[in-house]
Amino acid sequence: MDIRDTSQSWEVVSAERPFEGAKTAVASDRVRMPDGSTARRDYQVHPGSVCVLALDEQGRVLVLRQYRHPVRHKLWELPAGLLDVPGENPLRAAQRELYEEAHVEAGDWRVLVDFFSSPGGSDEAVRVFLARDLADVEGERYAASEEEADMELARVPLADLVRGVLEGRLGNPGLVSGVLALSAALASPGGLDALRGPQAPWPARPYEA
Repeated sequence: MDIRDTSQSWEVVSAERPFEGAKTAVASDRVRMPDGSTARRDYQVHPGSVCVLALDEQGRVLVLRQYRHPVRHKLWELPAGLLDVPGENPLRAAQRELYEEAHVEAGDWRVLVDFFSSPGGSDEAVRVFLARDLADVEGERYAASEEEADMELARVPLADLVRGVLEGRLGNPGLVSGVLALSAALASPGGLDALRGPQAPWPARPYEA
């Protein structure tokens, strides 16, 4: 049996944007249901995101600790950023975020996992890259501001992160998806070499090569 998600769009009878923010918006759609009735669906309109699981030669993952106001927590996360330029290549966005947030570059890139962060309430699509062959970048560092000014940086063994996820101590969705996907990939036939290339198609967020 071929188990895969499929693209589908039900009829939108009416559509409104009651809120338009700097990076995201709120949509309010009236959608035709299979029985002919209509139902209102409110959700966040999001440009999409990239995350980078940067793995060093010692099997450690580069993680950042940052305050997230909506959940009132400081979360350990992967370097990440918005795809807020229409049609932006996600690989280039990921490379930029790794440089800006960790001042690191990588010689080897793969697609680790794609997912929708909260498909019942947001159209955000997330691509997590695996970055290896890491090197510190020379030159002036990116000037951090707002929440990022308080950001902490660490390199943590993958096994410690997997244990933290399974014990409920780590909850950022990019980190959870990334470290569990990496753990699964390492145990799979072909290992990391079987992962998709860095320019693999991404139907949820088509981009320019």
